Amino acid sequence: MSSQALGAKVTMTALHADEAVAVTAMNAAFAELEAIESVMSLYRPESELCRLNRDAVLERPDARLLEVLRFAAQVSKKSGGAFDVTVQPLWALQGATPDEQTLARVDWKKLRVTSERLVLEKGMAVTLNGIAQGYAADAAMRVMRAHGVEHALIDAGEFSARGKNQENVPWRIGIQHPRQRDAFAALAQLENRCLATSGDYETAFSDDFSRHHILDPHTGESPGELASVSVLAPTAMAADALSTTLFVLGAKRGIDFLRHYPGTDALLILKDGRRIMTDGFAAVI
Repeated sequence: MSSQALGAKVTMTALHADEAVAVTAMNAAFAELEAIESVMSLYRPESELCRLNRDAVLERPDARLLEVLRFAAQVSKKSGGAFDVTVQPLWALQGATPDEQTLARVDWKKLRVTSERLVLEKGMAVTLNGIAQGYAADAAMRVMRAHGVEHALIDAGEFSARGKNQENVPWRIGIQHPRQRDAFAALAQLENRCLATSGDYETAFSDDFSRHHILDPHTGESPGELASVSVLAPTAMAADALSTTLFVLGAKRGIDFLRHYPGTDALLILKDGRRIMTDGFAAVI
């Protein structure tokens, strides 16, 4: 079953002895994605995220938005700001070199988050493009399981997998090759883990992939070492955020950083084609 959510095509597969149960579960999961989009979309003027960016304050934020922002802040703190949801002013430049004034508007510590309200400093803006799709995949899977579905695969831009596929083996997902549009770089087996990939090819602003949508919050420039980063993690939200974080940190610092998160593994493909992967990732491809 497929639909659109958070700016991407979403596909769900649910396996259950009773087909009606599977269909009901997927319909409920899509309804949850619609609710998440009404909160986190950058393209719906009345979403909570758009209202925050427009008004610089949001009273009584949705619990789902709070969950995402709190996890984002945790990753930002541990990574020294390599992950930062306040990079929206840089993204708005579409690959142009930022000036000091624009860079000064990027700082995750200046987004104040409490259960009662969210507050941004003047000129700042938030994007959840590096974390919301993962959160959406997790939320959809929670709904599936609540309906009694224990074997499912959700592709919401990032992948969440539970149980086994139709052949009664763990789900396997192809990882996009960063330089060959119709090829996989690897096939990864998801044993109750989630997968996210961040690549310089997804939205490139230059033919040589030197300028693209992944930005270093400290410099405003696209990191130049890696072509793609794929992360396996217990949740899709973690995989989503960590793939972006590792891309910004680079190979050595990124692999070291991953040790903060048990149960995670990564495949890093450098721009020259070389690959670096953790032992746990090597074991499932």
